[in-house]
Amino acid sequence: MANPTRHTGRWTLEDRFASPWHYLPVEVPAGAAGLRVELDYERVDGTVLDLGCLGPGGFRGWSGSARESFVITPEAATPGYRPGEIEAGTWQVMIGVHRVPPDGVRYRLTAETTQLSAALRPPSAPPEPPAPRDRPSRRALPAREGHRWLAGDLHTHTVHSDGVLTVAQLAALAAGRGLDFLAVTDHNTVSHHAELAAAAQRYGITLLPGQEVTTDSGHAGALGEIGWVDFRREPDDWLDATEAAGGLLSVNHPFAGPVSWLRPMRRRPPLIEVWHWSWLDLRWTTPLSWWLAWDAAAIPVGGSDWHQPGSDALPGHPTTWVECAGDEPGDVLAGLRAGRVAISAERDGPVLLRHEGDLIAVDADGLTMAGPQGPWARVRGDRARLPGRDGPHRLIDAGGATLALTA
Repeated sequence: MANPTRHTGRWTLEDRFASPWHYLPVEVPAGAAGLRVELDYERVDGTVLDLGCLGPGGFRGWSGSARESFVITPEAATPGYRPGEIEAGTWQVMIGVHRVPPDGVRYRLTAETTQLSAALRPPSAPPEPPAPRDRPSRRALPAREGHRWLAGDLHTHTVHSDGVLTVAQLAALAAGRGLDFLAVTDHNTVSHHAELAAAAQRYGITLLPGQEVTTDSGHAGALGEIGWVDFRREPDDWLDATEAAGGLLSVNHPFAGPVSWLRPMRRRPPLIEVWHWSWLDLRWTTPLSWWLAWDAAAIPVGGSDWHQPGSDALPGHPTTWVECAGDEPGDVLAGLRAGRVAISAERDGPVLLRHEGDLIAVDADGLTMAGPQGPWARVRGDRARLPGRDGPHRLIDAGGATLALTA
């Protein structure tokens, strides 16, 4: 091992006021075959420091507050970080000063390199789970010729940020719940993208590359194979970068307690996560009012925000339905971009679709159709066709709870 680099000090509120992100340099010699970084700090009074890394060539990873250390080698890296060449020169360890007490917080950071390829290794991934044996069959929903409605979830996390499942474990879970597609949107990193294709093939599910661009005052879902979106820039830059690379941006959980959306924007992203697991009482109309006030033309989507059992909703709760011409990630993005989208509380619950100019309510017998002016029709039968009035529409139960919606 080379002589380690050490940084010690105290982060203060004044540091946080100056910038949410600070940088500690690490000089890496030529010929290095591995880099290990470890951060230690006093965890008192809700203190939270985030951890990330920039190499001489740019972004190498981010783990936020989910990890206290990381390893990068040419062949492998700690989840959240990109393996690859250990470039000689100045690396920057990113520290996010997220929450610090009034008196500040002491920290110690240690970085070490090695020229022996076997000296530093990230933890091995657990064995991949088997493919589910009793996968639910696809629902047959009315679609245009050559298209079909796919069930999915546009907001999930893995061990590459603060989730507990590997990409393979998450894919197996989602497939077992009958989902056709899943966007894997780890916080501020794209290291998980390298694992998506193999997991998609193994478990028979379409996996969309994604990144949840995450800051203290708003989260956004960047969907598509678009590369890393720099969360340190302004949201308008996130939108520009996503669009330039052919992806789609969503404002995520805009009304979710301490992680609600607070960021100004010159333009509006094409998607908005109207239905998030934090819509705890489906009688509330807050999500709908926020959507219509922000941008009534935005395409509504849903996301479970899955991290781990007991913390959020399971994948597919809610379910986002997209009418697609195929099963590839690009087909799902095309359906989203065209606004061929509906959302239901559950994958097997009532669904409300637009088809051939009408509104089609599936498995919704006895529910009420509500539009912008309120309830206007009772649903009769398991596949009811009603006039295709303009504006957002919902299926609600007798107590006013929303069970399905479409724009």
